[in-house]
Amino acid sequence: MMVLTRGKLADALRARFGQFSRSADAARRNILSQFRTSPREEDVAAFSETPSAPPVLQRITQAPEGLCLYAVGDIHGRMDLLLRLVEQIDADAAQLPEGVKPQIIFLGDYIDRGLQSRDVIEYFTSGALDRYDPVFLLGNHEEALLRFLQEVNFGTQWTRFGGGETLYSYGFAPPNSRASLNSHEEMAKVRDAWTKLWEAFRERLPESHLSFFQSLKPYHVAGDYLFVHAGLRPGLSLEKQSQRDMLWIREEFLDDALPFDHLIVHGHTPEDAIHRDDRRIGLDTGAFLTGKLSAARLFGTDVAFLNT
Repeated sequence: MMVLTRGKLADALRARFGQFSRSADAARRNILSQFRTSPREEDVAAFSETPSAPPVLQRITQAPEGLCLYAVGDIHGRMDLLLRLVEQIDADAAQLPEGVKPQIIFLGDYIDRGLQSRDVIEYFTSGALDRYDPVFLLGNHEEALLRFLQEVNFGTQWTRFGGGETLYSYGFAPPNSRASLNSHEEMAKVRDAWTKLWEAFRERLPESHLSFFQSLKPYHVAGDYLFVHAGLRPGLSLEKQSQRDMLWIREEFLDDALPFDHLIVHGHTPEDAIHRDDRRIGLDTGAFLTGKLSAARLFGTDVAFLNT
């Protein structure tokens, strides 16, 4: 498997968005949540591919008998990459032993940042993947859309981390909220524009899309694996985990050494390469920027990876 050299993602982000007060590693983990524009060719070209070193692992995990699981990382409106990855899964699943059922588990963050968010949701709701009995998990970006549907004033905040691209994909242009800082009159105009957009978006959002967003699960357990968007808080049982942590947690989960009852398979935090150790498998490889959408293939005790 070919993966991105560790650190290149952080370098490209700093070159594009400036220096950050936090460490390079923390910047690499967090800054993609600030994206509002499409990737530039020079950003994508900055990456070189090198083989990753094999991890030193002691834990043996087992997928459910008779199932081959494919867990897919953050898509973020990249329908083009999703279709390419599904083609790879199709080819792999065709080689499975007779009687083995393939299943795809999507880890959330289907929308925002990329310009094909509506297409991704339409694809998911069309039944095109029914042969894989797909499991769809809730990501923090889907949570943001659901919050916007309830709170018109959340629109400005949502567009700061990618919601504008989702609105564009549904045919709406977000108001220029920066203008609201200039005068009371402009503030009133922006508020009115947001209210009109909010009402129209709620009215025109397809019912099938709304039902999809409302049906998303916070986590999924299969065999020795627990699938969740962001991670879990160390030291707490599954029953005591909060949904906010499942959607938003970063360093407290990533940097801890406490083991969990299950091996955690997650996205949310972009990394230069697929991460695997005895606690977690991280599958967010910054597809929006890098063009690398990644998946884990879990069959028996075997773990393998696919990416675009």
